[in-house]
Amino acid sequence: MIERVFRRVCVFSGSRVGSDPSYQQGAHKLGVTLAEQNIELVYGGGSVGLMGIIADSILDSGGRAIGVLPEFLATKELMHKGLNEVFVTQDMHSRKAKMAELSDAFIAMPGGLGTFEELFEMVTWAQLGVHAKPIGLLNINGFYQPLLDLIDHAIEAGFVHESHRQLMIAEPDPSTLLMKLRTQPELDFQKITDIDQT
Repeated sequence: MIERVFRRVCVFSGSRVGSDPSYQQGAHKLGVTLAEQNIELVYGGGSVGLMGIIADSILDSGGRAIGVLPEFLATKELMHKGLNEVFVTQDMHSRKAKMAELSDAFIAMPGGLGTFEELFEMVTWAQLGVHAKPIGLLNINGFYQPLLDLIDHAIEAGFVHESHRQLMIAEPDPSTLLMKLRTQPELDFQKITDIDQT
């Protein structure tokens, strides 16, 4: 079994902390785990919500955090002031492209519409063969179960290829999730993708 080496992992996360303290605890644990495994964080560059918690936790644990922000957000007070490196992009589209370029894998923590949008763009790119980087869901308290159920429903309805269910690995524990992402077999989805059904 081939094990991937992660130098940097991109984490998509909410700008709010959520209603359950377990979300904050999970963000903190993921940041500490990344630092312990010498993996740099690539994220949206914010200082608030779960974004701020994961950045603070990796930095406090001696790790490195890289922020990527569009110009219109970088001028606001939301940007984290303690990051090791910051990239400012022209817009949201180039922001996601830069985050993808910098990263070896993607993890979505609990979040809102922006987190969902970032996650699904990476999933769609993988489905189309644009990248072959693994994608994980930090499934704290089953947060992503309704999303996984929706994908299963779309498969049953004939809108998603059954093999594309393998594009996302869901685990509640950061260490377990990272291990599974490292050892996920590389799949060439481009060979089986029907462009008309993306």
